[in-house]
Amino acid sequence: MTYVLLLAYLLLNVLAFIIYGSDKRRARKGRERTPEATLLLWALVAAPGSYLGMKFFHHKTRKTKFLIVPILAVVHIIVIAWLWTRYVQ
Repeated sequence: MTYVLLLAYLLLNVLAFIIYGSDKRRARKGRERTPEATLLLWALVAAPGSYLGMKFFHHKTRKTKFLIVPILAVVHIIVIAWLWTRYVQ
C-alpha cells in the first residue's frame, strides 16, 4: 500500500512538471493559458514536480506568489522522508 501511495505521489509530480511545461509552451505560442490559481494548486499538491517544472522551463520564476513553491517542495520532501522512515521499515 505504501508503495502505491508513493507511486501516486510520483505520478502527480510528473504531471505537475508536464503542466508547467505545457503552460510555458502555450505562452510562447500565444495560446490559451493555464490559470495561475491552477498552477498554484498543483504546486500545493505536487511541489517538487512544480518546482522542477518552473526551473526547467524557466516559467513563473519571477512571479512573487510563486516564490512559495520552493518552500513547499522542501516541506513535501521532509514530510515524505519522515513518513518513509516512520512507516516503511
